[in-house]
Amino acid sequence: MRPSYYRPFTKKHLYFDSAVNEFQYQTPLIWPEHSSETVTISFNVGGRLNFATFVSDCVPSLTVLSLDGNQALPRHRYTPDGEKLDNITDWALNKFTAHYGKAANISKDDIFAYVYGVLHDPVYRTTYAINLKREFPRIPFYPDFARWRDCGQRLLDLHIGYETVTPWKLTRTDIEDVKATKAGLPPKPALKADKAAGTITLDSETTLSGIPPACWDYKLGNRSGLEWILDQYKEKTPRDPTIREKFNTYRFADYKDHVIDLLTRVTRVSVETMEITDAMAAIPRNDPGDGD
Repeated sequence: MRPSYYRPFTKKHLYFDSAVNEFQYQTPLIWPEHSSETVTISFNVGGRLNFATFVSDCVPSLTVLSLDGNQALPRHRYTPDGEKLDNITDWALNKFTAHYGKAANISKDDIFAYVYGVLHDPVYRTTYAINLKREFPRIPFYPDFARWRDCGQRLLDLHIGYETVTPWKLTRTDIEDVKATKAGLPPKPALKADKAAGTITLDSETTLSGIPPACWDYKLGNRSGLEWILDQYKEKTPRDPTIREKFNTYRFADYKDHVIDLLTRVTRVSVETMEITDAMAAIPRNDPGDGD
């Protein structure tokens, strides 16, 4: 049993064993049983949705960002004997050093952060939108390596540490659902967003307001970060009658406080991500194709 990213900002427990997970690919070499330190950049592969990328510090689902399969690029990998290997090659380090000069003192961690930053660049995504739906991303050599590395590192820290960032101050309004109270029932779940009003209705009693418009612009696949959370915590009725009768025990009311806390933190992550990427769009650069 280990934590896994099922969807963005939604972790679930994964029973990781070949008897249950037939298609493990190279996952055991990235997250071996004895270690879970690897950070991985995932991005969607396929032409149905616009390019999106996400970082995880535990095993991501194949479809973590969309119905299309996702490619995962780990910072490290391990041999079957447990030896930790650097997954950024010396060839890549030499290329970056040759381009920017030894004085830049570039490390492999710097390259990882730089790549994550560039993959969020709005100009890069717009210029190569068609390519990114069909091909493996190519990374350009932008002027001012340190600036892009720093942007990427800020994004890595935000996205990996989303559970511990300072919560955004949203306004919570509670109005008792008298009918539900009299019936001895919890409030009726809703988990619906009104983007124009900047509100989220959690259930028949509780509403969150004051959500900045920028939150809805931070897209991961076909949903914003906040919308992924709302979708994953909805109560859903299984079609199978046996499962519905014996195993349909999830109730939103049991997770309400956790969801509110998560929404306030991902609101901050979304706002700050958009601030960083909007600033990226104004950074001078050469031809984004100048690099491999």
